[in-house]
Amino acid sequence: MYLNKAMVFGNLTRDPEVRALPSGGQVCSFGIATNRVYKKPDGTKQEEVEFHNVVTFGKLAELCGLYLKKGSSAYIEGRLKTRSWEGEKGKQYKTEIIAEVVQFGPRAAGQGAAPRGAESAPAAASAAKEDAIDYPAEDINPDDIPF
Repeated sequence: MYLNKAMVFGNLTRDPEVRALPSGGQVCSFGIATNRVYKKPDGTKQEEVEFHNVVTFGKLAELCGLYLKKGSSAYIEGRLKTRSWEGEKGKQYKTEIIAEVVQFGPRAAGQGAAPRGAESAPAAASAAKEDAIDYPAEDINPDDIPF
């Protein structure tokens, strides 16, 4: 059995670009940067950055287009795929991660919870208060828990 698996965690280098396929599905592409810090033999720290191209399809593409933006952190898990085409410079190649799993990273304090193009954060907060569960004020006794 062979294995083609890529796992990266980094920050988006550009806003996701969502396009429609001729079949009616959606495709989303974006870039993600990862870094590695190591010490040189002389003891100085060196940082190395890698840039990866990521492609998602279907519902995952739609979600990435809504919730991700440049600078967001994300964990990507998928497979590597290399495409080739004839261009101005002859045969050209591009290696991409075809994402099967995308986990959105933590949001910064000022970003709020609403996706791009959705309702504003104050409106979302008031809607969340209306739908909140009304818990009883009494404390839970640990002796009452059955396990």
